[in-house]
Amino acid sequence: MKGGDHLVIVRTQIEISAPIRLCFDLARDIEIHTKTVWKHTRERAIDGIITGPIEFGQTVTFQASHFLLKQTLTSKITVFDEPFIFVDEMQRGAFKRLKHIHEFKELDGKTLMIDTLHFEAPFGLLGWIVERIILKKYMKKFIEHRNIQLKKIAEERAKAAQEDTNF
Repeated sequence: MKGGDHLVIVRTQIEISAPIRLCFDLARDIEIHTKTVWKHTRERAIDGIITGPIEFGQTVTFQASHFLLKQTLTSKITVFDEPFIFVDEMQRGAFKRLKHIHEFKELDGKTLMIDTLHFEAPFGLLGWIVERIILKKYMKKFIEHRNIQLKKIAEERAKAAQEDTNF
């Protein structure tokens, strides 16, 4: 991304008691994505890949309400090395730039999921102020909430799969 000195970076990580493959697949599943975000945003996929897992080179357009404004954001998968990393980059949307790196590391049968979000708001100095006062905190909470929900789903599915193999 050009002009990286102006980008805001948000990084989160969560340990999930589930295999790396399951976590990777759930994280790129469009239906799981829309189930794990804040309910008040009413986020839904409206174009591109709207169900199932997204793959390299594919796009998805989400529509959601943030800050009482209906917004659309189109992202494209630009890096894909399963089950370790995928990157989605905004093609169209409210940000000047947005890049989301999803990394997965195996830890003795568990998975460390790391999200790194790089973004820049439009509107010059005003955007710079809004990024640092409002958006950085908002985006971190948004990703953390989604990751907690994804962790619950992954761990439930891993436990169910383990129980199935025990019979």
